Amino acid sequence: MDITYRPYVDPDLEVLLERIHPPRVCIDNDTYRDCTLVKVDSANKQGMLLEIVQVLTDLDLVISKSYISSDGGWLMDVFHVTDQLGNKITDEGLIRYIQEEICTSRGGNGENRSIIAEEETRPTLMSIENTALEMTGMDRPGLMSEMSAVLAELGCRVAAATAWTHKSRAACIIYLEDESNGEPITDPCRVAQVRAQLENVVEAHHYDNERRSVRLTGPAVGQTHTERRLHQLMAADRDYEMCSSCCGNDSDNDDDDVYGNGRHYKKQKKECYGTHVKIEKCKDTGYSTVTVRSRDRPKLLFDTVCTLTDMQYVAFHAAIRSEESIAVQEYYIKHKSGRPLDSEDEKQLVTQCLIAATERRISHGSRLEICRENRTGLLCDITRVLRENGLSITRAEIGTRGERAVGTFYVKDTSGQNVDPETLEKVRREIGSAVVVVNKSLSSPSRATSKTSKSNSSEVQERSRFSLGSLLWSHLEGILGNFRPIKS
Repeated sequence: MDITYRPYVDPDLEVLLERIHPPRVCIDNDTYRDCTLVKVDSANKQGMLLEIVQVLTDLDLVISKSYISSDGGWLMDVFHVTDQLGNKITDEGLIRYIQEEICTSRGGNGENRSIIAEEETRPTLMSIENTALEMTGMDRPGLMSEMSAVLAELGCRVAAATAWTHKSRAACIIYLEDESNGEPITDPCRVAQVRAQLENVVEAHHYDNERRSVRLTGPAVGQTHTERRLHQLMAADRDYEMCSSCCGNDSDNDDDDVYGNGRHYKKQKKECYGTHVKIEKCKDTGYSTVTVRSRDRPKLLFDTVCTLTDMQYVAFHAAIRSEESIAVQEYYIKHKSGRPLDSEDEKQLVTQCLIAATERRISHGSRLEICRENRTGLLCDITRVLRENGLSITRAEIGTRGERAVGTFYVKDTSGQNVDPETLEKVRREIGSAVVVVNKSLSSPSRATSKTSKSNSSEVQERSRFSLGSLLWSHLEGILGNFRPIKS
């Protein structure tokens, strides 16, 4: 076994380097006519790429291309960015927020942060003031309805919630507060009671020795980003074990043509819309090259970088591009210990985890967009209506904006098929008039690109009226409030 000796670096020295060379964020609107360049130069640190991507995707910005380089302890990243209508980022308030947020994420003191960035733009689904309920287990129709009914009965108000399903597994994070006073639920006896009741619900239809988990955590300043935490929960639940690479295996001769020749790439693209991961060792540089080809979709870049970071890999170089409805991501990585991916078992694990990361957020079924006056038991009532009409939730997120609850639910029937229009209309009437039904299965390949978004702006605005990004942007001066789902 080879033994590698690495020099000791005092942690205080790393902090000193950041103070001497703080991040520089340049917003360039002059180089290209059709996009804004976000350039970040900074001393590098594990997880920094994820933090930058997180800032951009939380604002629902479209990242069409990206170039990453972080050799020699210094990071230089370039992102080609537009808003969701394909326009440049020109609003001064938003530009200032991006610069401040990226710099603050690198450990800045935040003294000069604007009031807007400090108070008004924290993402709705990332609450640090509420008790967080985390659940993983086997997916089944009505699970979220039963959980929300128990919470309402116990006097727990839902401040925000998000849920994913993948490969017959489910994970959700629900932020709770006490109905009586609006405070976090911290009393140990009550926390134990809530957890016990929810464990009974989750265990009700499980097999013996079936994996499941219910956990309540108190408010924390350093709380993990909600969507990153969902990836962690599903990975811990081993949903990736049922994933495999599409379009043949990595040793197929066609693979080299897929990534090395544009003509062959387009041929493959028409035949397969699944996720394909290719891992090779670069002998000259010592990196492992990881290429991920998949359908383009919202927050794809965040999900991939999040998975590599949580698996303790560092992306020293990367190039990300989108061609029509296909995204190609190329990473040159090493483990944080300095070694490349050596064993076949490690390559298989990385492949499975990356495929799972790209699939978890894919939205199947019809979309219901809901905006109602917030109250205790609202989530319980909405999910009950869905369950009583034979619908199963494939993905959901709901948060608050002022006194109103705003959410999106993707639903199919209990057999996994698309929902008929009559059932959707019945659900809309029962929930209330403030419901927009997008009766379209999103499991089919999407052809929408940033180049066509301007001509379809009315449809784009309607489909994302209540997106998370629009909630953030609504508090920034001069920003449009209606955008479509991002591709990043």
